[in-house]
Amino acid sequence: MAALPENYIDLTQKKAFAQLATLMPDGSPHVAPVWFEYDGKNILINSAKGRVKDKNIRRDPRVGLDILDPDNPYRHLSIRGRVVEITEKGADEHIDKLAKKYTGQDKYAHRGPGEVRVLYKIEPEHIYSMG
Repeated sequence: MAALPENYIDLTQKKAFAQLATLMPDGSPHVAPVWFEYDGKNILINSAKGRVKDKNIRRDPRVGLDILDPDNPYRHLSIRGRVVEITEKGADEHIDKLAKKYTGQDKYAHRGPGEVRVLYKIEPEHIYSMG
């Protein structure tokens, strides 16, 4: 496991979006913007069960994340790692926590009917920082 550089921890506390790369069944990349948080060891993201990124992660846990500093786009973190945990437990609370960070709202406003939220824990393996 690789540790995030201390002088980039502030980036994980900003309203920075991460670009999440997963692998499609044919090996091609799928990239999507995601909200995230850092728990001091792992990157945590949230999605709905059955979405493309959910299916890709369940099939192949290798992922990449690129996080641009919203205050300086020449400063960024690139992370390659693995999803080491997939759970529905606590995922509803987690998406609400992310909604608070990114929108200021107490509840995630875009939940679809019958949607099942999923929490993914990503263990960083390789980190590159710039800026």
